[in-house]
Amino acid sequence: MIIMAIDHVRDYFHKSAFRYDPTNLERTNVPIFFTRWITHFCAPVFIFLAGISAYLYGARRNKKELSFFLFTRGIWLVFAELFIVKLGWTFNPSYHFFYLQIIWAIGISMIILSAMIYMNMRIVLLTGILLIAAHNLLDTVHVSGNGALSVLWSFLHESRDFVFSNFSFFIRYPVLPWIGVLAMGYYFGSLYAPGYDAEKRKRMLFSLGLGAITLFILVRSINGYADAAHWSFQKNVVFSIMSFLNVTKYPPSLLYILMTLGPALIFLALSEKPLNSMTAKISVFGRVPMFYYMAHIFLIHLLAIIGVIVAGFKWSDMVLLTNRVNRVPELKGYGFNLITVYMVWIAVVLLLYPLCKWFDRYKRAHQSSQWWLSYS
Repeated sequence: MIIMAIDHVRDYFHKSAFRYDPTNLERTNVPIFFTRWITHFCAPVFIFLAGISAYLYGARRNKKELSFFLFTRGIWLVFAELFIVKLGWTFNPSYHFFYLQIIWAIGISMIILSAMIYMNMRIVLLTGILLIAAHNLLDTVHVSGNGALSVLWSFLHESRDFVFSNFSFFIRYPVLPWIGVLAMGYYFGSLYAPGYDAEKRKRMLFSLGLGAITLFILVRSINGYADAAHWSFQKNVVFSIMSFLNVTKYPPSLLYILMTLGPALIFLALSEKPLNSMTAKISVFGRVPMFYYMAHIFLIHLLAIIGVIVAGFKWSDMVLLTNRVNRVPELKGYGFNLITVYMVWIAVVLLLYPLCKWFDRYKRAHQSSQWWLSYS
């Protein structure tokens, strides 16, 4: 969650964000590329851990209660994406366009999972693996136009923009592979059930993580199935490695998921130990994930307004009429260097810590009496 904020600060503050994609090897450099690449781990790990959390939540309840919670939480997340998160990104209260990103994807995936939990656990796992491993078979399928079928296909698999006369929406996170990641996380939640041997769990996570990384390297090496963006040898070794790592996120390819969840599984295995003073502080953000997510977007955008004023632009230029900061013509020439981006990122995390710590205490003290806190 802390790493995620780097990318969002970069969107609002970095001068290159207005000129080119940070993974464009013809224009990027090593620090900019890896500033973007490291954040690739965020979305799949969020959704995978959400699946584990769903299992642990259901372990103390019956299937009907868990299904209801997942269904209603999914609806809440879709609503939050459309009307709260969008407002944070734009500071524009007119809702003539929507931008469907990770919160929407988690919400839709939870709605689907609310039905999947009635399936046999092995079928849940198999479905998750199938959605992750086989969805790239659909990469050559395209539905043109702005009709209902093309919108549905974009919701499921193909990231697209839909622009109408008075309304538009941008589907950044097609849901098929994300449903698979959430389902796999739900199955892996059984490894954390009370009484499950911790050493066995850690060995299993480590082995599966190592296997995922190995499979990523093997499949990526041959430029075959699993990612439409092939790698190639570049001008030097470092850029060749960057090309190798430059896999597709929208929607996440099989290679993207292997590349991110493989190291994540190893990290889960190695980090399962008592909290120390530092990790205890960091864990505060994880206990209030939705609160942190919404707060960090509003805070970054507010700081960006200060940034444009300092840079000599009008504050109103940061009230966005489109879905992306770098599509605002009035902000041409705006932006700061990468060091400034990292300084703002550190400031955002430090400013949010006491706020998240307060909300965490409030949530712990009142969760039994205030039902809505379960959705935060």
